[in-house]
Amino acid sequence: MGSGMHRDSAVAHYAKLEIGSCYEPIFDISVHALAQSLSSAPQSADRFGDELGFQAVTQLLDGAQVDTFDPFEHVTDDQELVALDRMSRGMHAINFFGAQRHGLLFLRVHERLLKSVRYDHGRHFSTVLISFGLNPSRIVIELPPAAVAHRTFLGYLTKSYQHYGFKVAGNLPNAGQILSVSDMARLDFIKMDAGAALRDSMVKPLVGYANRLRIPLIFDRVATEAQFDLLQQYDVRFVQGPLFVRNENSAA
Repeated sequence: MGSGMHRDSAVAHYAKLEIGSCYEPIFDISVHALAQSLSSAPQSADRFGDELGFQAVTQLLDGAQVDTFDPFEHVTDDQELVALDRMSRGMHAINFFGAQRHGLLFLRVHERLLKSVRYDHGRHFSTVLISFGLNPSRIVIELPPAAVAHRTFLGYLTKSYQHYGFKVAGNLPNAGQILSVSDMARLDFIKMDAGAALRDSMVKPLVGYANRLRIPLIFDRVATEAQFDLLQQYDVRFVQGPLFVRNENSAA
């Protein structure tokens, strides 16, 4: 367990670093769509709807200072990276379930990690979770764009993680990649960068195609009120990003 402001959370130690968990909300904005007012106070977190779940983010804890920590920038050895990633994901799961949060826990997986484990992706993590009495079905393994771009690899990874009880989300490298998503794998969620989709005028086509696939589409990295307002015009259902993190913190 941590100390000070982190005394109620599990923390992990790597070298001389102490790392902890934080969580970004993923909102279902369709829930309150009819009652919602675009002029409602930005600092009111409940204006965004209900939470589908949370994205885990690893943080570097340094006294009162808390910074986002990317282990892939610090570790060059692949096996050491696998161990650190497993430790981080276990920590996130313990903190998430220990706080009795509702919804799903989204955990990112880096391409480099996927290639470092040769087969049975998800087996080790599933075994760890079950040993703690935790349910893998409430965890969404989030695959990076590089993995989604390779159909065969995507199909194998999706089936492997789902076999061990996890749900799987795929980050689209570009809007056009959604056309090949259903060929090799049945993803549980699709994620797309909101800024890129808005810039390329692809929000409406993406929403329509995802609806035909019957796969929930999450628009990620929503940074401004303007982006949020534009997304709502296209019947977008799920959103996450810096805008909602700021509002959740100010409403806490």
